[in-house]
Amino acid sequence: MSLLLRTGSARSSCAFLVCRNHGRKHGFATTASSARVYNKRKSAADAHHAAFFARKDETPRQIEMGQGRDMKKTYNIFRNVMLGRYDLAMSTWRSWAAKQNEYKGFGINTRLDFDREVKLFRVSLEKACDIASEKNMVSKGNNPLFWGLRNAFIESDMPGLTDQLTYGFQNFLMRTRFPKNIIATHKQIADFRFPHEWFPATRALQRTIYLHVGPTNSGKTYNALKALENAKSGIYSGPLRLLAHEVYSRFLAKGKNCALITGEEQRIPEDDDNYFRSCTVEMTPLNLLVDVAVIDEIQMIGDAERGWAWTQAFLGVQAKEVHLCGEERIVDLIQSLCALIGDKCVVTRYKRLNPLETMEKSIGSLKNLEKGDAVVTFSRLSIHTLKKQIEDATGRRCAMIYGSLPPETRAQQASLFNDPNSDYDFLVASDAIGMGLNLEIRRVVFEQTHKRSKSGYRQLSTSEIKQIGGRAGRFRTARQAANPELELSQPIKAMQPGLVTALDDGNLQTIKAAFNREPEPIRTAGIQPPPSAIERFSSYFPPRTPFSYILSRLRDIAHTSPKFHLCQVKEMLSICDLIQPFPMSVYDRCVFLNAPVALRERAGSSVVQSFGKCISQMGGGDLVDIKAVDLELLDIDESNFKSNPGEYLQRLEALHKTITLYLWLSYRYTGVFRSQNLAFHVKSIVEQKIDDHLGKVSVSETQRRARLERIRRQAEKTKHKKKVLLGDNDSIDGPQHELRGEWNEEGHEEPLFNGPDELRPITQPESTSTRSHRTHHHETNTHVRAHA
Repeated sequence: MSLLLRTGSARSSCAFLVCRNHGRKHGFATTASSARVYNKRKSAADAHHAAFFARKDETPRQIEMGQGRDMKKTYNIFRNVMLGRYDLAMSTWRSWAAKQNEYKGFGINTRLDFDREVKLFRVSLEKACDIASEKNMVSKGNNPLFWGLRNAFIESDMPGLTDQLTYGFQNFLMRTRFPKNIIATHKQIADFRFPHEWFPATRALQRTIYLHVGPTNSGKTYNALKALENAKSGIYSGPLRLLAHEVYSRFLAKGKNCALITGEEQRIPEDDDNYFRSCTVEMTPLNLLVDVAVIDEIQMIGDAERGWAWTQAFLGVQAKEVHLCGEERIVDLIQSLCALIGDKCVVTRYKRLNPLETMEKSIGSLKNLEKGDAVVTFSRLSIHTLKKQIEDATGRRCAMIYGSLPPETRAQQASLFNDPNSDYDFLVASDAIGMGLNLEIRRVVFEQTHKRSKSGYRQLSTSEIKQIGGRAGRFRTARQAANPELELSQPIKAMQPGLVTALDDGNLQTIKAAFNREPEPIRTAGIQPPPSAIERFSSYFPPRTPFSYILSRLRDIAHTSPKFHLCQVKEMLSICDLIQPFPMSVYDRCVFLNAPVALRERAGSSVVQSFGKCISQMGGGDLVDIKAVDLELLDIDESNFKSNPGEYLQRLEALHKTITLYLWLSYRYTGVFRSQNLAFHVKSIVEQKIDDHLGKVSVSETQRRARLERIRRQAEKTKHKKKVLLGDNDSIDGPQHELRGEWNEEGHEEPLFNGPDELRPITQPESTSTRSHRTHHHETNTHVRAHA
């Protein structure tokens, strides 16, 4: 019997075929060929999966024995997949020919030495798998090698497994390099049990922590911002650039001097040192003494990727009063942390100011939308195509709100939707509205309940569905919050109940289930190793040791308390390897690791290397001199992409992310990346071109529904295949929270498109008769260079 084991999205580049009766331990096949084999053996796989659950008539002992057999089988299957991946890596992209300079940094100087180490480590992998399948020892304590590999696969699919195999082999090569006393020193450096001690100046203060918790539309953030407005100095820290900008605009409208500080943009008041600061949470100033600080969406402190930023802001901000706004499930953790650091904690609980209900039926068709409805989707391409479909179906206007929209445009769109006298009856928005934007929404309509992840599509969590759906039926509107005269002249009255529904019945069932349960409490706060610890740790390694290994090793031996967890590294290890050839300080490498890179985009790797080279040389960072920056795209007319409009959109998105990275670095290396004004100019041109192009995109209702159905099938297929491979015991020893790092950083609140499948309907050019004949002024690269 042969069983196909493929995990991840439909566009995965490889799959593994485990063939038991053909005498092969492991094999490799392309996606297309593996898919054909999968169809032939689907019934066998289904029978294997069904066997996991068909034991209702067995005794407890029989069930236990059966579960043991099943887990042994799944561990053996995982063994074949893992060993196949290892053999493939060591014979191709991790071979001696490909990586000999790296291996010499580990003391491996000949091909013969390399081959010997490869074989020895393979024996270690086999032994770890034997222990797992024969003795069911799979924890970090009794089988760390197997534990690390299996958890890497669970968290990040095949790419994660590959990274963990690479680290495991590197660790194996280092096994004799350090004596016991040095290893003890390493563990001492990696002791991260007391992150509150990283901020001694803050610990010298006696702070009062005001924790505002409650559901959406309960007034918690409003009251926290009132405390900030009444202070002489203060900071607002939010999860998204659009929220930072909303607070910034609110303070300016009320005559208060305020700065906007995000990773890619800083607006600092001139000729005045006393001003409020509205920031994205990563940019929260920790060396500034203020009266009041507001940290929004504090439940994000438990996020698997970005949680460290909330922990850093909470533990480090120097404010006499710290107001935290978030969900009820964060209370126990914050109270325990306050007891740990000696700060007074005052909890205020809020109730929703008007009711929220899920509807019994989905709306079924866009024709059934009503005035005040907001349709939520998860990419900018979907937003634009839905806007056009809604206007075609209803004959009425539709506004758009998403995080990457220019602030002025976003404010205009919100005003048009909020104005009861305008003809903009509907809104189509990204899920960024779930993070606190105030809009006069009567009913939230989910287009879909699955969202793209690293390895395919996942279902929205309970917390995400409640946050987004809770924006229905706003009690206090954006107009009232931003306009003090309007706020005083119009008394606030409770609106009608907010309603939540979906476009189709399948998604509505998911929404109802989410609103009928509570999300799990958050038990740990995220942290990252501080640069000082990384610098000290790296000093013990030979000069040519890959920085990615040093970082992985530090995280591997890190010791955290039960109240904290180490955040995931995302693309950090890949960034480490890309900038490894360039000599630079450990501090500079650490700065680059937190940059908003986009390795999956066109020429993403070459962009990172080009910028890394500039930092290494401390020069050469003029925008027009960096060849990896695709400025030539601005000279190419859109008509040249008639045969493949999707490629044009991909290149625009890649260029936009490149410019965003340049701006981010320009605030940290002012003397190197000196073309900041030019970069802002290019960014505005690219954004206009993207909007112009999206405005012409046309996708039919049939195509849209077909795509959503493909997403649902793909999500279920991925879940099923992982169940076959891992069995029921797919948990890990680390933190698992529902909110898993899907809220991206600083102005990138939603992707331009969710994978290649979303581009399929627009790969054919739109007919002339259906295009809107608008005249646009197309800036060119010639204009850009003249501007420089």
